Amino acid sequence: MSRRGDGAEPGRPHRVECHLSALLDARDMTLVQLAEATGVTVANLSVLKNGHARAVRYSTLTAICEALDCQPGDLLTVSEAGGRPG
Repeated sequence: MSRRGDGAEPGRPHRVECHLSALLDARDMTLVQLAEATGVTVANLSVLKNGHARAVRYSTLTAICEALDCQPGDLLTVSEAGGRPG
């Protein structure tokens, strides 16, 4: 049995949802402003915001949470069913 190492089963979509867009909207903040505040590139933040990230570093998660004054659970949740294709 081959494993990809990311914990996802082949052909099965992940169920992690990112709420970065809603958090930014609630704070009237743009990705560019968040990038400046965190040192994370706009491109990497965009990948996360659009649900296409395959992994997130703890340092990135920490920087985002500090800049948005939130907790990781405010940013990422696991849906009960469905989700985006991984």
